[in-house]
Formats: sequence, structure tokens, C-alpha cells
Amino acid sequence: MPGEQAADRFADFVLSPGRDEVWCVRERHADRGISRAIVSVPLDGSAVDDDGAVRVLVSGSDFYAYPAPSPDGTRMAWICWDHPRMPWDGTELRVAEIGDPRHQVIMGGDRESVLAPVWRDDRSLYAVSDRLGWWNLYLVSADEPPWALCPREEEFAPPLWQLGVYPYAVLGDGRLAVSHGAGISRLGVLHPQTGQLTDVDLPYEVVSPWLSASGRTVVTIAGGPAVPLSVIKVDVPLTDDGTAEVRVLRREAESVPAVGYLPVPRAARLAGPAGSVVHALVYPPANPAVTAPDSELPPYVVWVHGGPTGQVIPVLDLQKAFFTSRGIGIIDVNYGGSSGYGRAYRERLRGQWGIVDVADVMTAALALTEAGEADGKRLAIRGGSAGGWTALAAVTSGLRDAQVGVFAAATSYFGVSDLREFAAQTHDFESRYLDGLIGPLPECEALYAERAPVGHVNHLTCPILLLQGLDDPIVPPFQAESIAAELAAHQIRYAFLTFAGESHGFRKAETIVASLEAELSFYGQIMGFVPPDVPPVPLAGD
Repeated sequence: MPGEQAADRFADFVLSPGRDEVWCVRERHADRGISRAIVSVPLDGSAVDDDGAVRVLVSGSDFYAYPAPSPDGTRMAWICWDHPRMPWDGTELRVAEIGDPRHQVIMGGDRESVLAPVWRDDRSLYAVSDRLGWWNLYLVSADEPPWALCPREEEFAPPLWQLGVYPYAVLGDGRLAVSHGAGISRLGVLHPQTGQLTDVDLPYEVVSPWLSASGRTVVTIAGGPAVPLSVIKVDVPLTDDGTAEVRVLRREAESVPAVGYLPVPRAARLAGPAGSVVHALVYPPANPAVTAPDSELPPYVVWVHGGPTGQVIPVLDLQKAFFTSRGIGIIDVNYGGSSGYGRAYRERLRGQWGIVDVADVMTAALALTEAGEADGKRLAIRGGSAGGWTALAAVTSGLRDAQVGVFAAATSYFGVSDLREFAAQTHDFESRYLDGLIGPLPECEALYAERAPVGHVNHLTCPILLLQGLDDPIVPPFQAESIAAELAAHQIRYAFLTFAGESHGFRKAETIVASLEAELSFYGQIMGFVPPDVPPVPLAGD
């Protein structure tokens, strides 16, 4: 483009019927900022030398997803939304004739999240919407009200964090292969005419909400607490009482520890503040070679997932097994705001990040002690990135009105300690995410300061282990440095480990090993045990 340097990125590709081109979402980075559009790209290679060969089909919104040409190629459907909404807050399903600048909104809005449109025929589409509180499948058209195919208090889609993935697929005979469930997803076959939904019998506890199909064959990812995540091919039976043929195409790991060393989680529904429900997965310690003393309850660590609009599911995790095989239990908390449990549960965090999540992780920890499963004096919390924010807040700003602290130790993996800095530096997709989680800046700057871990280390703050990549552009090292300085000023024990060459999320095997061993040593020093064969991590303040 004359006068400016542009860099283009493309995603969410779909072949255009009857044309030698693909339609996709283009993201353009230029001097004037970031813009997105749905474009057509010719497959003859002409766009390499001629930028004009790429035609803009739709533009004007901040974000786009799921370009979907009608079977006859005359119309297109798509999903779009604008700042400050995230796609799980509100999106619109639009349809337009190709070449006509006018469009029609046939589903969605500010308070309805619509996803994954797929044309059934030239006039109607399938789509997922949470208009009734859960992401369910609908049949929609420009002429008729949306019709729920199988209304349930279950999710038939995950939040839209990535482009180009579909939570359902149309089989060759018109049935729909779907992922569905509350908390975890299963693979099912839905008859769109009758609404009958039949689960496919698979040797896996969890099925990914990302599906692809051809004929009667479905490809997806599946796994379980003792089974590695695997890419599987499923030949769906012709009848609902038939047996599916399953073939593993690729496993995440070819070998795993003996089953006895892998923790078996149980789903827990805990009573939270003001009658709310807190969802969690409890992983008791598991080691067939060791028997714990009858009089001693194990320590437990609360794990806090990132996102925060994310979700934890019961799949094989060797990092969890590293701790549970050494006598430390884990409770993985899907705090209010997590996906997988309907819109109302997600929206518990609206305007309440740093409040609801903190209350929920404390509720989960205390529930274990009240049930006689965990030693109440040996509770810890850990989280990474956005989960690190909650972990740090639970032992700093979240203790403002407390008489005693809940946790004896905390670990932060590149955790956010000041959201004002985070909001200023994060990428465009999440640049207004915090508007819904806390409030817009600068109007709500006082709230950001009030809830931030930084500036709120106090006499109830427990020892903290800080683990930080030195090349992290999302949560720069100075955020951890600020917490370390406050801990030192309050004479609270802590350790601060940095890793050169690591960004936001550790990738090097040696870094991951060093971090886990440091975490285990840290818990041992704080909770009064000596883990064997693990180098002690030096603690400042000793």
C-alpha cells in the first residue's frame, strides 16, 4: 500500500464453491494500526506479486471468524464482533449476497455469543449460540426464528480463542457429529430433524471440542487422566446402537508411568460464597510404593488455570503426577469465570476479577480441610500468567479483610501482578478484555490498583516462589521483581528464579525440570518435609 508498510496474516481458510480461490480472515498490521477483513485469495499464485488480486469481501468490524460460503457460492455467512467485547461476550452472525455491501444480522448481539456457522442448504445454516444460557446448536435462516436442535444445559462449543476450529461437523448422511457436555466434552451424533443425541462409545474420558468429518469419519483429539491425548479417527456407525471403529493416528506420548502413579481425579461441586457453586477436580496423592502415616493428612496445592476464560479438564498431566506421586494432592479449580458450565457461570467474573476467583480458590482449599482430606496448615496455591494473578492476589490484595491467611505457600509462574501494565502491553485481541473483567481504563484505574498483588504484600502474605522468563513480552520481569522487592521489604521468605531465553510459558525441558524441582523444594522447606533427590532452592529471608 502506498505510504505505509503493511504486514498481512491469514487464517480461517475455506474453499469457495466453483471458484479457484479461498476465503479467509486477513489481519493487516500497518502504520495506522491493525485492521481485519474477510478476503478472497486466488489459488493461481497471482496474489504473490499483485496485492490487488486479493479481494476484500467484508470489512468494517474489529474481528472476524468463520467465513462460510453457501453451497451455491452466491452468499456468505460470517461471525464478527467489536471491541470491547470478547467473542464469548457477544458476536453477530451475518449473511450477505456476494458483491452486495448490505448484510443481514440473523442471530447474535451484545449479549449473545454465536459461533461456527455451517450451511445446511442455500437458505439455512447451523450455528451455535448461548442465547438460552448454554452454547447449543440451532438451525437459523433469514426467514424463520432460530430453532434449537437439542436444547440442554450443556456446552456444544468452547470459547473462541482460536480461528479455524469447529465444535461440530456434518456427516455424509446429514447427521451431526457434536462435542457436548458440562465440564467435560463427549462425542455424540445428533439427528437434526428429531433432536435425538446419542453418545459414541469411546475408550476416552474427554473428547476435544474440535472436530472434522468426511462421510462417516470423524477426526478429533481425545484422552483421559491415564491416557495420553491422541489424534483419533472414528468411523461413526450407521445406526445409533452400532459400534464405532476407533483408530489412533498420533499420541502425545508413546509411554507413560505405571497407572498406579497417575492420580485419578474426581469432579467436585463445592459450596461457594452466597450460595454459588465452585467446580473443581481433586487429585489425591497416588504412589503404590508408599503408604502415608494414618495420623497425617497430606498437603494440597490449589492449581489456578489461566485465561481466565479457560477451563481445566481431567487429562493426563505428568506435572501433576510429579507432585501427587510425592504425597502432595492437587485441587484444580474451575473458578467462576471459567468456561464449560454455561454463560451465567462465565459471567460470575464480569467486573469481579480478583474478587470471585480469589474467593473460589480459597473456598476450594478450605473445603478439603473441612472434609478431612488435607492438612489445613499445609495448603499452597500456584498459577501461571492470569492464573498467577489469582494466586498472587489470594495471598496479597485478597487478604485485605482477613484475620488469617489460607495458604502457607504460593508459586507464581510468570504471573501478572499489575494489570495496568498488562492492559497497556497485551496484543490487540485481548487489549479490551479487562474492560469486562474489571472495568475500562482510565476510569477504573483505582480498581486496578486496589486489586493488584503489587503494592499489597502484607503481614498475612505467605512465602512466595517467583518463576520468570527473562524474554517475556506479555508479563515482563519487572512485575515479578516488584513482588520480590515487597517481600524483601516485609522480611517474608521468598525465592525468585529467572530463566534466560524463556518467554511467556516455559518451553525448554531444562527450564521445566528446574521449575518443578524448585517448586517441590520450596513446598518442602515451607511445609516441613525434605523431598529426596531434589536440589534445595535458596530462600531469601532465611
